[in-house]
Amino acid sequence: MSLSQEYLEARAIAQRITAEVGEPVFYVLQREAVETSGRLFREQPLVARALAALGAEPDRIGHGLSHVTKVALDAGAIILIERGNGGRIEQVYRLVAMAHVAGVLHDIRREEKDHARKGAEEAERMLRDFDLDSGERLAIGGAIANHEAFRPSNPMGEPDWQLLSDALYDADKFRWGPDNFSEMLWDMVSRRNVPLSAVMGRFLKGLEGIDRIRETFRSDTGRKYGPDFIDRGMEIGRRLYAELTK
Repeated sequence: MSLSQEYLEARAIAQRITAEVGEPVFYVLQREAVETSGRLFREQPLVARALAALGAEPDRIGHGLSHVTKVALDAGAIILIERGNGGRIEQVYRLVAMAHVAGVLHDIRREEKDHARKGAEEAERMLRDFDLDSGERLAIGGAIANHEAFRPSNPMGEPDWQLLSDALYDADKFRWGPDNFSEMLWDMVSRRNVPLSAVMGRFLKGLEGIDRIRETFRSDTGRKYGPDFIDRGMEIGRRLYAELTK
């Protein structure tokens, strides 16, 4: 069996298990916020410019267009949940737009070491021509710089900017749940031509890293719903490992 065929079969098993485990409760209980975030994402010119800025090849070692879109949508939803019942709606929607832009651009230097800091620097340069003031550009850059797991997070200074940073981090770490096994893992290893046997050899160690994410969520919404993403991902991972190592 070819390596590509091995990946296809393993991914199909992972997607079947993911469907059996079911979607995270965030998408059930906060469906309205997720749908509103999706509508705003599609309508916002800033988002269209950010997507265009990714260029013709947006995939970044398995963290491509699907990944950044999900991160952007969920970051926007977190902000709507946290701020939707207070404050002027225009200000809330502006913060959502900033979260969408941060989500789209957060992995632009994914291929490199220290990718969060380098991505923040590149994003701030790219955003100089966007309809954003200097404070907004710095806030988006700061959020991107803070999105890497298991590294210190720099305080953002203002409550809205802190929420922007926390929402981006949490939305990115939601992906460590079911998405990690239904999509991201296979995109990453197929691009690197890693043998499936090597993936299985490091699989259980990888699960330990995912489990550590449970305690790192930063926003109130992330802390409420994030562990469910991780728990579902862990169940999928354990079942997948059992099937692939029979």
